[in-house]
Parts: sequence; C-alpha cells; structure tokens
Amino acid sequence: MTTKEKIFNKLNSHKETAVSGEKLAEACGISRAAVWKAIQALREEGFNIEGSTNGGYIYRKNSDVVRSDVVKDFLVQKYPGLKKAVIKCFKTIDSTNTYAKKLLSENEKRALDKTVIIAESQTAGRGRLGRTFCSPEKTGIYLSVIYVPSDRKIEPAKITAFSAVAVKRVIERFFDVDAKIKWINDIYVNDKKVVGILTEGFTNFETGIIEAAVIGIGINICTKKSQFSKEAQKVAGSITDKKDFGISRSQIAAEVAGEVLSIFNEKPQKVIREYQDSSFLKGKTVEVHPIIDDENGVYSATVIAINEEAELVVKLKNGSIKKLSSGEVTLHQE
Repeated sequence: MTTKEKIFNKLNSHKETAVSGEKLAEACGISRAAVWKAIQALREEGFNIEGSTNGGYIYRKNSDVVRSDVVKDFLVQKYPGLKKAVIKCFKTIDSTNTYAKKLLSENEKRALDKTVIIAESQTAGRGRLGRTFCSPEKTGIYLSVIYVPSDRKIEPAKITAFSAVAVKRVIERFFDVDAKIKWINDIYVNDKKVVGILTEGFTNFETGIIEAAVIGIGINICTKKSQFSKEAQKVAGSITDKKDFGISRSQIAAEVAGEVLSIFNEKPQKVIREYQDSSFLKGKTVEVHPIIDDENGVYSATVIAINEEAELVVKLKNGSIKKLSSGEVTLHQE
C-alpha cells in the first residue's frame, strides 16, 4: 500500500473530522513532510481535504473523485446488504458495457453477480440502436451493473424499466428536479433526455436462456450543450447547469448501483406502478421504430398505457391495439 493510500484510508475513517498531521505521521510511520506530500497528491486527484485551524486535515465527503474504495464505502453505508458487491473504477474506458460483457465471456457468470463497472469517461460509449453516448469526464456518471439472478429468469423489458425507476429515484433524491421516463429506457428532466439505459443480455447459445444482464447507465449531470453532437443537442440535456453541484459523483454512482440492485427484490407490482406514474407518453402520438434501420417498419400510433409487463400499449390509426415489448418510440418533435 502506498503512502498516499495509507493517508487516504486514515482520513476516510475520520470523514468530516480533523486529524492532525502528527497523528497521521505516527499512524503511517512516516514524516510530517511525507504526510504533506501525500495530502497534496490526494488534492490533485480531486479529493476535498481541508486544513483546519488546529493544524489537522479534514476529508470532506463531497470530494468529486470516483474511486472503487470511495464508491464501496458509500454503497455499504446506504445498502449494507451489498457488502459483497464488487466495484471496478476506471479513469477512462471504451465502454463499461463492453468491459462487463468481456468479463462475462471469460468468467463464471454467478461469480460476477453484483459487479459494478464505473468510468469517469468513455471513448466509445454506446446507446441503443447502435448510437453513441456522449461521455466526457467530470460531467456525468457512466456505469454498468452485472445482474445474475439465482433463478436465471431475466425479462429484458422489466429489467430496463425497473432500472429506470431506480435511477429516477436517485436523481430526485439528490437534485431538486421532477424526472420523467420515456418508454422504455430514457429519463427526461425539463423535456431533455438526461439518462440513457442500455440493457444487454448474455445468452447461453446451447440453451437459448439469458443467463445474465448488463445494465448500462449513462447520466448527464452537468454536460454542456456544446459537448453533445449537433444531432444529440435536439434531445439531450443535463440535470443541472452547475459544474459544482455539491455532491460526490462517487456517492451518486454508489446509490444508482445500490438502488438498481435492490429494486429487483421489491414487489414487481409496486415498481411497475411507479414506472407507469413516471411516464409522460400517455395520450401522445409517437412514431414506433420496431426494427433497427428499417424506415419501412416505422408507423404512427397513440400511446394508451404501459401494462404490468412493462409493455407499451398503443392504438394504431386503423383502431387496432398493439403491445410493444421492444423497439423504440420517438415523439414527433424529436
């Protein structure tokens, strides 16, 4: 363990409380000068460590650093039942979902249940239907959760819907906003998409059974409009325009992961009702895209409801009723 890590662990165990440089030096078996050097290195990483009037150091919980140990600390505090969850953090990665699927292809699936991969930025973030997901550093949260239920029973539509409810809860918990869900995987604030969810299944080709789910979640916290592509600017937005939003991204990531992993243990009817109440599509005319890149398959319909299976119930122009369990819908202004 490096000196910097030793100092961090000591400060982390006394969050919001001053610890003198003398005590840190004694506990770590180093000089006061080495303590100061480690403190400076931690500050450069983004940790909010203040010097108190009596010469001690105070580690503030709102430090905007995404680290595995910090995330795990927040996770276990809020969700003590997830002590066995594994957290992997990266400064940058191509795609958290791609990495999660690689892990699943190389390891025993059950052993990876409750593994959370978090990145400060992505170079090839992926959205649904082959789209890219803008993932600049310091402006959002990009994570993937591996979920492997013991009964191997995975219903993709419900996994995505339940995850959307979980993320909505966290957003409203931390920010003073009214978040809405657009079937099936997008979360909107102030009529702009601020969250995208990409759920991918890992299928056993011999049995055809989906053995594991990778739930990819991208949250635009304070991403600037100029950072989105011109096409994305029509739809995408951020939760806040404040760069210093006063909350650690490690804490947000921890609670998103914790809420997602916990929500699958709740009563399905309760979660579905919450999902239905959060939808803003009822009564709206939408364009249904049932097949990727097939414009001939696109048709208009009016949204009637979301049923207990998280399917979108729509009414076609000819009066017939259709239930959608996959695909995508867009509003005309999009």
